[in-house]
Amino acid sequence: MGEKTKTQKKSWFKGLQAEFKKIIWPDRKTLAKQTTAVVAVSVVLGVIIAVVDVILRYGIDLLVK
Repeated sequence: MGEKTKTQKKSWFKGLQAEFKKIIWPDRKTLAKQTTAVVAVSVVLGVIIAVVDVILRYGIDLLVK
């Protein structure tokens, strides 16, 4: 590894560090709300997909038999 690669790595890490400082991390309350929203939407979508799956399976069974 040459001197140029070491310099590039250092500047890359400095850039990365600078970007991390720009991040605005959410507070606990916001994080909890967003996590709850994601879990709720996931559960609702899971239920909808399951219901559609059961309906389609029933419909296909009717058509095949």
